[in-house]
Amino acid sequence: MTQDTSADAAPHPQTPFHDLDSYLALGRVGGLVLSPDGTRLVTAVQSLDPGRTGFVSALWEVDPAGERPARRLTRSAKGESSAAFTAAGDLLFTSARPDPDGTPDDDARAALWSLPAGGGEARVVATAPGGLGGICTARDADVVSVTAPVLPSAADLAEDAGLRKTRKDLKVDAVWHTGYPVRHWDHDLGPDADRRFALSLGRLAEGEQAELRQLTGAGRQLDEAGAALSPDGATLVTSWTVDDAGAARRETLVAVDTATGERRTLVDDPDAEVGSPVVSPDGRWVAYVTSTITSPTESPVVRAGLVALDGSGEPQVLADDWDRWPTSLAWLPDSSGLLVTADEDGRGPVFLLTFDGAPGAGSVTVERVTADAATFTDVQVAPDGSASYALRTSYAAPSEPVRVDLAAFVASGAPGEREPVVAVVLPSPAPAPELPGTLTEVETTAEDGSRVRAWLALPAGASAADPAPLLLWIHGGPLNSWNAWSWRWNPWIMVARGYAVLLPDPALSTGYGQEFVQRGWGAWGDKPYTDLLAITDAAEALDEIDASRTAAMGGSFGGYMANWVAGHTDRFRAIVTHASLWALDQFGPTTDHAYYWAREMTPEMAEAHSPHRYVGDIRTPVLVVHGDKDYRVPIGEGLRLWRELLADSGLPAADDGTTVHRFLYFPTENHWVLTPQHAKVWYSGVLAFLAEHVLDVPEGEGDRVLPTTLG
Repeated sequence: MTQDTSADAAPHPQTPFHDLDSYLALGRVGGLVLSPDGTRLVTAVQSLDPGRTGFVSALWEVDPAGERPARRLTRSAKGESSAAFTAAGDLLFTSARPDPDGTPDDDARAALWSLPAGGGEARVVATAPGGLGGICTARDADVVSVTAPVLPSAADLAEDAGLRKTRKDLKVDAVWHTGYPVRHWDHDLGPDADRRFALSLGRLAEGEQAELRQLTGAGRQLDEAGAALSPDGATLVTSWTVDDAGAARRETLVAVDTATGERRTLVDDPDAEVGSPVVSPDGRWVAYVTSTITSPTESPVVRAGLVALDGSGEPQVLADDWDRWPTSLAWLPDSSGLLVTADEDGRGPVFLLTFDGAPGAGSVTVERVTADAATFTDVQVAPDGSASYALRTSYAAPSEPVRVDLAAFVASGAPGEREPVVAVVLPSPAPAPELPGTLTEVETTAEDGSRVRAWLALPAGASAADPAPLLLWIHGGPLNSWNAWSWRWNPWIMVARGYAVLLPDPALSTGYGQEFVQRGWGAWGDKPYTDLLAITDAAEALDEIDASRTAAMGGSFGGYMANWVAGHTDRFRAIVTHASLWALDQFGPTTDHAYYWAREMTPEMAEAHSPHRYVGDIRTPVLVVHGDKDYRVPIGEGLRLWRELLADSGLPAADDGTTVHRFLYFPTENHWVLTPQHAKVWYSGVLAFLAEHVLDVPEGEGDRVLPTTLG
């Protein structure tokens, strides 16, 4: 494939992926909620702010019938998120935008807003000094629950406000810790922690705010908690984190009385973590997701669970013989079953789990509902059960709202014999962009007989006469799958520059059964590595691929694998390793949740599979990318990798310090590199590095083949 590298040769933008500014300007749909009467769908759309330095979200309404175009509901510089409908049909959301009836405050925290069902202006209905979030609403009652971060010594929100003011005035940001962890992903934990509150909105006078009734006290039990209200609003069900030996933590499930705050435990399994609770419409049952606690020799087993809301009987595991891992649960309106999403074969379909009798009394049947080669999220069920709504995504399109005809599925045959249905796309506030190529699939057989498959994004025009260079992209996780659109790791930007991008699911990937995960467990450098090479061989054998021009890249666990690849083969022209694990003995104690890593590998396993041991065998140019605020894979991994590449690799820096390796460092970014202009630098830097080593662009001129130059 020819590539014009002259200084004046800017590619003609044919799709948004040919120009990074156009790509960043694309709207991004996320989240979906359905009104109690089933007539309104609301989603959020993220877009660039006027300065193009950040993203803001606005709420849009989507017609469930698919007849009317989407319409915008909110508009502010601060943006709106976390939409939820009350029993009366009012739309709640959180936003830090100024209250028209209040005093302007540039440091305002997110408040709870209400947009009346009958029309009118949105107004603030509740505030807290540290902001509000975690909205839960009751289906049949005027009860709402929210979270608010509160300083540990504050008895209530009024005292919290005073303590916050004192810390701010004295410029104190120290945090006193009494437990573990102290960090999570990209932020420091503390000094405050979430507490749960309940409120009622039914009789608020104009300008009046609801009283927040505190349900839980001080502590870190609600970190990252999932929660749901019973239909009558009398009970809040929430995950509740408890401490275990060895500075470990584990999620349990509790029920909280929203009138008294009395708490009782529903599920406390010392061998599993439980979360994502949903309460049945009849108010009798709680379904949840349970995941067994791992050991260095046993991978997790993820299942759906069921427990009576009143605490009677023992918790049950549902469909234990179904070899898939549930990712979300939604009840049918008559409480006769659940819609379940799960990864499967590079997709994430919707499944119907029905009880053969009353819930908790017998066996269950699981059937696939959706036929789409796509992944479904945010599933919402119509009040009459005739349809469900969701966001559908794949590597062919970003998230878009769809309707699934459940009535047609049920009518297609007897249980176990029904035909999956194709979802109907609803008018989206952010229609899917045109792609610069095509999406296909590749598969092969590994040495042990396991099937390994991948998505392959091919540039338009790739052929035997004009084959495309290949990029092997390795996903993170490692318990993950390339089955949903990614804005941060988007292959179509590379496809627009002429590359074919291979998105494989090697051992440890989800959606292929328990054994497929287990075959890579505790031995990251074995089956995951050989699977990657096998699927790369299969892709390179295609007529459309130029096997002489290949590169490999990955982030997080994918970065680990990129480092491992670099130390075990020189078949690739370049390696890009983002937020990567390098020295596993160093990574283990310093990652944000070290107790999880201790469950994953013994010290001996970590030593055997640590990429840093093979630095002397690296003879491929490597681009290291890392953000300083990455607490999952601390910056020390990137710093040590960079120094050892230059000093100890098989391709070290010259005596004068010059090197073919590069380090792209982001002082204020985290694990993902999220801000728009930094994302632009990330894509530009990766493209420049690849252009030099894969497209044979002269050294230092890689930016000349980019849609924009690096500053």
